[in-house]
Amino acid sequence: MNRVSHTGIVFVREMRPGLRNPLGLVFQMAEPLVFLVLFGPLLAVMPSVGDGSTWQWFVPGIVVMLSLFGASGAGYLMLTEASAGTLERLLATPLRRTAILAGRTGKEVATLLVQALLIVLATLPVGFDPHPLGALVGLLLLAVFGVGLGSLSISLALAMRDQPSTFYGIQQGLLFPLLLLSGVLLPMDFAPDWLHTASRFNPLTYLVEAERALFAGDLAHPSVLWAALTAVAVAVVGLAVGARTMRRASC
Repeated sequence: MNRVSHTGIVFVREMRPGLRNPLGLVFQMAEPLVFLVLFGPLLAVMPSVGDGSTWQWFVPGIVVMLSLFGASGAGYLMLTEASAGTLERLLATPLRRTAILAGRTGKEVATLLVQALLIVLATLPVGFDPHPLGALVGLLLLAVFGVGLGSLSISLALAMRDQPSTFYGIQQGLLFPLLLLSGVLLPMDFAPDWLHTASRFNPLTYLVEAERALFAGDLAHPSVLWAALTAVAVAVVGLAVGARTMRRASC
């Protein structure tokens, strides 16, 4: 069997639990939904948030948040399997190690896209009006970014499978600074100069700006190019690190 077949086997294996329990998709969206429901109305009464509807500004950021939370949590499932002993059995199979990584990240991306679509559909009645082609390009960027971030999360989980608390510490220690510096919740234009400067070193910032432009239909916005370069760079680095870690993982 070739690498594509192996990837398909792993992808189906990873997707099966979610298909059996589709409500799990909704539960995984808990944090972004909380921000959407409880934080969104607060932005509606703030001046100078976005050029039009507050939801037009806020929803694309929530979709990026969903990508960040979902993809960065990919390693959690790896740790769960490691503690149950199923990871060792999986690594001992004839499946190619890179196919295991590809199948797992593919599952994370598929889940992310379904969840993002649910968020978009849920916000249409309250005034969110996404541009169809821009939204499609935006979701593609998120998928590429999710591949890289998911691979990095899996790599970290493999490296820390004997120290799961370290994995959670590193994940949480990186997750919230990236989120808060990206401008998902509040425009970074309101921030002090030093904080605004720090946000420019955050790759997530460019993705958030691009998603807002794309969902508004501005496909030629400069942020789209920067976000594409960022997403591709994260994907390349993540897959390279992930493939190397998988090959070196012991059974």
